Amino acid sequence: MTDFRAPSTEIFSLLRHAADLDGVLALPAFAGVDEATVEGLVAEAGRFFEEVLAPLNRDSDVVGTVRRDDGGVSTAPGFADAYRRMVDAGWMSIGGPVAYGGGGFPSVVNLAVHDLMASACLSFSLCPTLTGGSIDALSEFGTEEQREVYLPRLISAEWSGTMNMTEPEAGSDVGALTTRALPNDDGSWRITGQKIFISWGEHDMADNIVHMVLARTPDSPPGTKGISLFLVPKYLVGDDGTLGEHNDVRCVSLEHKLGLHGSPTAVMAFGDEGGATGWLVGEEHGGMRAMFAMMNSARLAVGLEGVAIAERAYQQALAFAHERRQGQAPGAEPGSPSPIVEHPDVQRMLLDMASCIAAMRGLCYRTAAASDRTDHAETADQRRAGDHRAALFTPLAKAWCTDLACELTSTGIQIHGGMGYVEETGAAQHFREARITPIYEGTNGIQAIDLVSRKVPLDDGAAVRAHLAEMRSVATAAAASPTLGGVAGHLTSALDAVEEATAWMLAASPVDRLPGATAYLEMLAVATGGSILIDTALSAADADDGQEAERRATLARFFAMNRLAAVVGRRPAVEGLGAVLADGRTTVLAP
Repeated sequence: MTDFRAPSTEIFSLLRHAADLDGVLALPAFAGVDEATVEGLVAEAGRFFEEVLAPLNRDSDVVGTVRRDDGGVSTAPGFADAYRRMVDAGWMSIGGPVAYGGGGFPSVVNLAVHDLMASACLSFSLCPTLTGGSIDALSEFGTEEQREVYLPRLISAEWSGTMNMTEPEAGSDVGALTTRALPNDDGSWRITGQKIFISWGEHDMADNIVHMVLARTPDSPPGTKGISLFLVPKYLVGDDGTLGEHNDVRCVSLEHKLGLHGSPTAVMAFGDEGGATGWLVGEEHGGMRAMFAMMNSARLAVGLEGVAIAERAYQQALAFAHERRQGQAPGAEPGSPSPIVEHPDVQRMLLDMASCIAAMRGLCYRTAAASDRTDHAETADQRRAGDHRAALFTPLAKAWCTDLACELTSTGIQIHGGMGYVEETGAAQHFREARITPIYEGTNGIQAIDLVSRKVPLDDGAAVRAHLAEMRSVATAAAASPTLGGVAGHLTSALDAVEEATAWMLAASPVDRLPGATAYLEMLAVATGGSILIDTALSAADADDGQEAERRATLARFFAMNRLAAVVGRRPAVEGLGAVLADGRTTVLAP
């Protein structure tokens, strides 16, 4: 199994050429940050996670986590020490607001640091990722007292956070949850119930764990309208932030999972001894709004996890392809086996991995940059445009990047051949760990429904039409490029098909949109990814980046022929699957 090398240079290049780093840094909120500072930050973060975290990745899978007899959880070897070193170095605080001890860097820079952490060890990275959801919920909906006590410690990662939503009988149907919250005389609440699939619900790394719990209050209306959000710490907290007694919160068991063995997934019980003490976050029955404050950032973070695990698989596959000798490559001197990287089909698989990862990463970074504009642009129109772009891109980033993660990590195994199917090489770990990402934080089917039901009709379709128009301008620029002219036709054909499918979606009834939702998401995502690669190549050429510009052009050309060209063929599934599904329900899927 090869050593991991932090992709710091690649990440900074995409920040510049795909995410318009200069434009983000020009926002008044980031007046104290310049490009050189970001470049140095990314390089140092890469060094830290490469040296401190990446060596723990294998043991995180083989050894994993253990629930102790006292209900606590011992994490994988080295995790607790690495976490403390990460806190001491301040890596998790760089994106937090300065008022609560954060570094005040743009969201897109913070995302880049998380990218480096997740590619070094995905299991470990889930803990601070979930903490980010708690920070988002408290920042938007918490009281000033809650923010003053909890935000500095969550932003520094001294304390970690969780999201407690799923229950055994509810699953993705959040409105079916039954956890209860009863008011106490002092303004707190007594929480009782059980939650499942709680990532990092219990562990030995942070000093406290802040659980964000969805529950029902007395006489609440049924469904999602009756849900409220509560802050329930593992240890009760004094007004000055000091830790008190253990709250009535327990880890009942840990799930035995296909992958991510280093990330404890807990069944959490609240109130086994009478009731866990919690505090309302936001308004009563306002839990869904607060939940989506956590979920939107979490969905982008999960999309980034797809990028990160694909990156890890690609690095290992590329190194193996250079080392492994087998057969005679075309044009090779007879007498000795060739490195398999010289075989055209292996080159095809590796270039598919590299081009898709660049497109996925560019999409995630552009989504984060849009969020920066939502929060910090100077005019209301600019903030609104940023919000619409982030809303449109989030389901694409979450669904497409995680579906591709499963495909690309499988390709990594294929490049290893039979050795990829043997656990000792470590290639299978990436495949197993990728498989959860299309499921959690809203399954990818839910992302597709969200896209066609809410995001495409946003502002009567103006948001998606603006995006399509921007991609048209990229195709026009590519047509005039001496190195990219050939890709313009593929992008134009893809955009023709996407525009026609978009018009159909906007005209269809809400119910008729659903059968083709996943096919439409794939069409729009692939077209967007291809446009980003082409735009990135044009930007690198304009900057006269030499070999980097050549590399970007190669990735764009390969993706255009290998992925963009197939977009046209997905259109029939957008418009025609509904009738086939209706027939299939009776002719194939009947009990």
